[in-house]
Amino acid sequence: MTYFAGLDFGTSGARITLIDTSKQVAFEDAVAYAASNRLPWKDIWLAALTQLLTHVPCTMRSEVAAIAINGTSATVLLCDGSGQPLTPALLYNDDRGKAYRTQLAEIAPVGSPVVSATSSLVKLLWWKDTLPLAEFQQARYCLHQADWLAYQLHGQLGFSDYHNALKLGYDIGALTYPDWLLDLGVTTVLPRVQAPGSLFGPVSESAQERYGLPRDCAVIAGTTDSIAAFLASGARTPGEAVTSLGSTLVIKLLSKTRVDDSHYGIYSHRLGHLWLVGGASNTGGAVLKHFFAESELRELSTRIKGDRASGLDYYPLIEPGERFPISDPTFPPRLTPSSVTPEQFLHGLLEGIARIEAQGYALLTRLGATPPTRILTAGGGAQNSVWTQIRQALLPVAVQTAISTEAAYGTACLALSHLV
Repeated sequence: MTYFAGLDFGTSGARITLIDTSKQVAFEDAVAYAASNRLPWKDIWLAALTQLLTHVPCTMRSEVAAIAINGTSATVLLCDGSGQPLTPALLYNDDRGKAYRTQLAEIAPVGSPVVSATSSLVKLLWWKDTLPLAEFQQARYCLHQADWLAYQLHGQLGFSDYHNALKLGYDIGALTYPDWLLDLGVTTVLPRVQAPGSLFGPVSESAQERYGLPRDCAVIAGTTDSIAAFLASGARTPGEAVTSLGSTLVIKLLSKTRVDDSHYGIYSHRLGHLWLVGGASNTGGAVLKHFFAESELRELSTRIKGDRASGLDYYPLIEPGERFPISDPTFPPRLTPSSVTPEQFLHGLLEGIARIEAQGYALLTRLGATPPTRILTAGGGAQNSVWTQIRQALLPVAVQTAISTEAAYGTACLALSHLV
């Protein structure tokens, strides 16, 4: 039997999934990151990598044909010529370089995701200007979490994929670094970029010995955690979309045309010859949990008649401020009237979030994206059948549950795509 491995390095832990050639799950495992604050992130990630790979049964590990890794978007390390990080990793949500947004906004294309307080390029510019000159001159590679972990397997420094490199300034339209990057003084540390799913190289001899991987195992260029989750859903053709009903509401639509609009926080990832267009609202499950315990959500949902309108016009937010499909940092929550029963209040919240979802897809279509033909659902909210019923009444196409919601599964599918 031949297996394909996907590893997902998330915010609090890591997972591994092995699939066979028919995309059936053969093995899964998960580890939480070490709780010690004294350990650097690189050691925590390496420990998780070792634990996940060595926990795979030897008989299965010896049959792994390809392996790929995803990581959190814009988590980066600045490394020397031997691949050793020169500083602690800067995580996906680190915004210490936010002052550089103004500089980048003047030279980067309108809508570029580098103009973000947490982008990879903002972090790199912060390193360049705050590290002692001698220390920065030792730097040879700016690598994303997924890049550096893949290096532990294939042993070749300086490679990335164009999903991770998007927030580093890589031009995913022209498939090259743009000219406007040349004057920033960081081009010497930028990684070489490949397509996700392409071959980085065979597993190194040291990784064979350390992790028990076979000599002919291929290490495949990976992706980010959010795109891996999209790949896991089963969406493949233009018009297919995924709504993630997690703490926030995130929608991703597979489109023939690229759409970028910084005003709404919309940007596109390249996915082969197609574009993955996405936007994220501040509404979502966090609002529900702000008002109700999990047990209350389950019990009250059973009393709601999802085929009937609530009669309420809520815009569920915990605090003022919205980014998509309305762009207004002062946009107020709309949660009145509040003098209703808990059941009616929840009904109004679920309906309000569904209405925002519909507005989001309408906005993407209006901006030029391929209209949705099918919406797959991921995240905890996918399990709420009455919410699905409410959403189906407000959305223009069929709503279905995603094949999988596990980013590790999507990454395993990416590893498989290289060899089949």
